[in-house]
Amino acid sequence: MAWGEITEERLAEAAALIGQPLRRSRLQWIETATRDAIRHFAWGVGDDNPLWLDEDHARASPAGGIVAPPCILYAVDMTIVAPKLSGVQWIYAGTDFTWFDRIRLDTRFEVEARLVRQEVKSGRRFARWVLQTGEIGYRDSNGRQIAKAVGQVARTPRGEQLKAERGGEVAGAGAHRYTAGELEGIEREILAEQRRGPEPLFWEDISVGDAVPPVVKGPLTITDIVAWYSATQGAMPYGGAHGDAVRYRRRHDDYHINPETGAKDAAGRGHLEAATGRDVGMGGAYDVGPQRIAWAQHMLTDWVGDHGFLHRLNVSVRRPNLVGDTIWWRGRVTGKREAGGAMFADLDVEARNQADAVSAFGTATVALPSRRKGPVPLPLA
Repeated sequence: MAWGEITEERLAEAAALIGQPLRRSRLQWIETATRDAIRHFAWGVGDDNPLWLDEDHARASPAGGIVAPPCILYAVDMTIVAPKLSGVQWIYAGTDFTWFDRIRLDTRFEVEARLVRQEVKSGRRFARWVLQTGEIGYRDSNGRQIAKAVGQVARTPRGEQLKAERGGEVAGAGAHRYTAGELEGIEREILAEQRRGPEPLFWEDISVGDAVPPVVKGPLTITDIVAWYSATQGAMPYGGAHGDAVRYRRRHDDYHINPETGAKDAAGRGHLEAATGRDVGMGGAYDVGPQRIAWAQHMLTDWVGDHGFLHRLNVSVRRPNLVGDTIWWRGRVTGKREAGGAMFADLDVEARNQADAVSAFGTATVALPSRRKGPVPLPLA
């Protein structure tokens, strides 16, 4: 049985874990939403919303003090549920987050994660691959549920097996070469980011079809990816460093072979190195799926302002976002409703790159203050 091969035996080993609580220590970068953790996450995604960073601003808001960006939960637990299948590449496929309350300063989290589903699939990119789905619950130290997430991970061939499937080397994607005018336009859009802040966005004042002001991220650099890792993961999902890494790779049989040295290296090295990114079938160095999803949260929390609340964000990641790509996150209101005493707006969200190709897409639900009903009633049911 070849290392990294998807076999019935390995599938059965993983399936035996469905419904069982899973250990999470290597997928948790922080336990508590400290001031430092909040600031570092905001810096890591390029979101300088004063609700996360400015104590005076936050104290005057409905939150009454600094709160964390909702997607900081990726630093609490990466939502990667991908057990067994040693040596098989994992690629993040999406998250369905639901938040019930704000993440307040110094909230300490307890996490429970389970594998809930495993499906064998085939497609154009990979002849045979596996989709693993996990559920993660986030509770505070008093046992109150703050949020839940459903995370999906694709388990795909890598390296020599992938080359054999495709009949040779995996080609890299050609980088987009920007003109000076394109770069100037992107920078203008980035600097023109719209944030509502303390001005309420009332439910009565929005209409189906309304557009959400976009958030622009890019052109993506290795520095951007390192900033994300620094804020949310470090090296932990890939086994840590030095002796920790050796022990992890021996225990989990999860690594990448450096073709130049023959040494074992982190399976996530493809995010930072183009050759390894091609080796795992992504076309070059590429971003981290949760990083891109957090940019959608950036857009939506800008739009709803201090008085609104992001209740749900369900995003599927559909193609690699390579170093050099630029992403435009946009949204549009698709519905309005009242439920459980709260006033909600439903949205479609979509990320497109500089070639106008869809990079990620999904839906979102926000709770808004109402001229008739008053502020958002947190926590939500």
